[in-house]
Amino acid sequence: MPTIPSLPSRADVLRMARSTTDITGQLLDTAGNITRIALNTLDPRDGSGAEALRVLRRTTAELAEASASPQAQESFYRAVEALTRLGAGGAPLAAHPVGEPARVLLVALGDSLLPVLDALEPAVAEGAAALGELIEAASPLLPAGAGLAAGLLLALAPVLRTSAEVLRESSPELRRIADAVTAALAPLLPVQAALAERAATAGADVVRAALPALADLTEAASASAQAVRPVLVAGEELVVAGLEQLQPALLAGAARAGRVARATAVRVSAAVSPAAGEGEVLVAVPV
Repeated sequence: MPTIPSLPSRADVLRMARSTTDITGQLLDTAGNITRIALNTLDPRDGSGAEALRVLRRTTAELAEASASPQAQESFYRAVEALTRLGAGGAPLAAHPVGEPARVLLVALGDSLLPVLDALEPAVAEGAAALGELIEAASPLLPAGAGLAAGLLLALAPVLRTSAEVLRESSPELRRIADAVTAALAPLLPVQAALAERAATAGADVVRAALPALADLTEAASASAQAVRPVLVAGEELVVAGLEQLQPALLAGAARAGRVARATAVRVSAAVSPAAGEGEVLVAVPV
């Protein structure tokens, strides 16, 4: 005869009730926060909420139309196929004995790189902003660069196709070369490993012996740099001042060179190209 389970005690019932009440209160607070965010975002008093909804509706409609195009469907198909292949190929790698050392290595790299990344964050942000400004300033050159890249790719396409065809036809010879290289190098690998171990031991001893001297040299160089810093700053200021003094002359020379180049180009065009009409004369007048 099965035994009748014992009823929960009064303390268990009170603990479950408190837990249920606490979870319910947190859910209600979260729902209230979400409601306030929605009201603040879509506040209809100044019309911003209706405009935000209109922009969202237009954006989603354009995304829906774009996602239905054949190009987007082909991209989605390729992405799903790539993910499927990655999952099918990643499962054996995860179960492989090398997977655990690789995970430990990634964790160690993450712990070591986090302080470095934190220190580099301001410089990276500043560099990214400066790079963005440089790209924006150089945007007129981008179409020409794209045209040159397209022409280079078109010129390389026949070479790549011919190379692929030659390699495909020479597959037996390539396999023979690979087998010969493997047979030649395989006996040397243990010797190389032993030599590498001895070299690592000797190198570690040299580094241990050289580190104190290197530390002393670094401290001396730092002290010397601090001592000559005013001289370096003064020299930099002199160089910058000299460049500022030469700037008008450089600009004038560049302007004259540009005028001469334009005049020469006009004369060369007039000499090479036939005249457009009887009695027409091309004259280059420097500006």
